[in-house]
Amino acid sequence: MIDQTNYLFSLQYDHFVFFAFVFGATLCSYDFHWYLTPLQVSASPRIQWNDRFRNLLLFFFMAGLGISLVYGWQLRQHWLSIGVGIAATFLYSAPKIPLRPFGWLSRIAVGKTIFLSFVWMYVTSTLPILVAGSSWTASHTFYCIGRYFLIYAICILFDYRDRETDRQQGVKSIITWVSDKNVKRIFLLSLALSAFFTLLLFGRISTLQVLPLLVPIGIVAALYRYATAHFSDYFYYFVLDGLMMLSALLLLLLRI
Repeated sequence: MIDQTNYLFSLQYDHFVFFAFVFGATLCSYDFHWYLTPLQVSASPRIQWNDRFRNLLLFFFMAGLGISLVYGWQLRQHWLSIGVGIAATFLYSAPKIPLRPFGWLSRIAVGKTIFLSFVWMYVTSTLPILVAGSSWTASHTFYCIGRYFLIYAICILFDYRDRETDRQQGVKSIITWVSDKNVKRIFLLSLALSAFFTLLLFGRISTLQVLPLLVPIGIVAALYRYATAHFSDYFYYFVLDGLMMLSALLLLLLRI
């Protein structure tokens, strides 16, 4: 997904250092999040596995922290831009920390989905542009907004799947509040906004670059009925999560 941004806007910076930092930070944040996630009676096989191998999660958290610190130090001149991503990532997982100062975060109505979608978009779309030191343009704005709403639509499906668990844990989001009909409306509105801002890129980047960005939007829309009736981990973590990077794979194939 970062490579897609680099390619679309011809970004010049030390790609390896940035990739290594994001890899370490992702490993760190995900293992931190799932290490703090309590086991539920109705937990999926994946979460049950997490509970059995909690020490392994702690190990990968420490390894990811080490990697991100080593390579993050080499990006220290961009500390403010990187700090925004770190803060948003922390806010997503902070409600799970079993300390009173963090408990109130679980009561933020739309926090969970907004923070997660923002982090995915910011780290893979906005941050590479900022690290490269490129002058910000309207194309960058349209691209980042389009990516955000695609990711948000996918996160809505995850929230729909998890909403009963979230209600039990007191974690609130828009999806835990509204009816199924309104969930679908928000989902479709998000995809419509993603398509709209992506279409604005026509004439700013080549048509062969814009079209792959539109493909996952259509696929996600077509999968709504199936995704709200089938909650397989394989479907959610391979198919739906995979759709976030489908356009990057398509662009890579076009470059070969």
